[in-house]
Amino acid sequence: MSEQKPAQSKILMFFVCWFLGVFGIHRLVMGHSNWWLQLITFGGCGFWALIDLIRILTGSLKMADGRDLT
Repeated sequence: MSEQKPAQSKILMFFVCWFLGVFGIHRLVMGHSNWWLQLITFGGCGFWALIDLIRILTGSLKMADGRDLT
């Protein structure tokens, strides 16, 4: 059985997404398995990274297991 990643801070994920969003690092830290798509497309040329940034601020982007960011 794999260990559950701890819930991440919304503020921390905002800054990780702001600075490294085009590489998908915020999704990797949150436990999402599709983070590599942003890595190879540079965050959908920045578009997906911007959408994720907005979703982090509004609270609609959650941890991979469905938990809210703290």
